[in-house]
Amino acid sequence: MSAPGPRLNEAFAVLGLHGPTEQDALTRAFRLAVKSARPDLPGGDAERFRRIIAAYRLIQSEGTRPALAAPVQRPAALPVVGLTPLEAVLGGDTTVRLGDRILRVHAPAGMRTGEHLRLKGAAEDGSDLYLPVLIRPADGMSVLGDDLYMTAPVAPRVLADGGRVEIETHAGPRDAWVAPGLTMPVRLRLRGLGLPARGAHPEGHLFVSLKPSEDAPSAAEDLLARFTRVWTPDRLAA
Repeated sequence: MSAPGPRLNEAFAVLGLHGPTEQDALTRAFRLAVKSARPDLPGGDAERFRRIIAAYRLIQSEGTRPALAAPVQRPAALPVVGLTPLEAVLGGDTTVRLGDRILRVHAPAGMRTGEHLRLKGAAEDGSDLYLPVLIRPADGMSVLGDDLYMTAPVAPRVLADGGRVEIETHAGPRDAWVAPGLTMPVRLRLRGLGLPARGAHPEGHLFVSLKPSEDAPSAAEDLLARFTRVWTPDRLAA
């Protein structure tokens, strides 16, 4: 059996797989992926939901023929380039194993899950390799489509009465306003803090789910912290 083509490699990456696998593992991966993307659930994404279903159908029609599960030696599947959300935002270097070789690759800022990273002349015959990209949750952040998702603690009093909150993001602290009496769960959108625009993909946003926490600073404590940062001893001496 020949190695999977780019379309199949992309389909496997969409389901979080590294390449051809047994039917049971494929079914489990599909169920997990489609559940996480259901548009009727929090954090769901209709476009990713459609892509997952399309990827599964493609693999079913082209990638799970009898030869796929036969107990014979198949050509090694191409490795997936795994990126953290922060690496997807900023770009960065990572390594992938290809057979006995370990390749160092650079991912430009703004890569999306399902895209392919081109490695010039990296194949054994000197041709180019196209490795599928998969962005995995890390550091409290996850990626759906063009957008980043994270959770931030906030004092219960702020959620009840409303007020200004400061959220620590990958781009530094950002202010947001919480209206009083919102129904849980509360999610804020910080524009332009998702994946950067790249190719046909627009700039994404950062969605922050606010989680009540008694350890989070109150509005008064938050205001005092801001005042302290601004009026440092150096500033007062000036």
